[in-house]
Amino acid sequence: MNLPNKITLFRVALIPVFLWVYLAQPLAAPASDWVAIAIFAVASITDALDGYIARTYNLITNFGKLMDPLADKLLVCAALIAFVATGTLPAWAVIVMVSREFFISGMRQLALEKNLVLAASKAGKIKTTTQIILILFVMLPIYLGVVGEVLTFTLLIAATASSVLSAVDYAVRNWSLFQQVG
Repeated sequence: MNLPNKITLFRVALIPVFLWVYLAQPLAAPASDWVAIAIFAVASITDALDGYIARTYNLITNFGKLMDPLADKLLVCAALIAFVATGTLPAWAVIVMVSREFFISGMRQLALEKNLVLAASKAGKIKTTTQIILILFVMLPIYLGVVGEVLTFTLLIAATASSVLSAVDYAVRNWSLFQQVG
């Protein structure tokens, strides 16, 4: 278990802590708002950190190729689903984004059955970055009026669109997986 993999597992361990703090907001706001943002930001930063360390020190493993994107999915999906539970984001957009994650996970499972590992793609990284920006913005306990509503909607559309586009990108780049299923 190398350092990048430990960092990835740390990110997964932060998810229930983030959810507990975020969902406790009505009881402890506004302080819990900022604590939830900080926890989510730290968890998000570990994504770049573990990848940087793995690439810089040649510590790339199949475990990391599989768990790093899975940890991202768990973190982002947990936040998005919590937003639906609190009425912060519309369910339709979150369903699209979470469905993309299940689709890609299914593709990764097909690849594993063929002893292949699908690493994260550039489109997937853009999707994750867009979603993280949306999540951090949505959690800000600052009311920005109409400008904030327009920006939130724009980020929501960008995150949803990047989810769909990255799913299409994965499907096209890995079409041979579908052709082998029968």
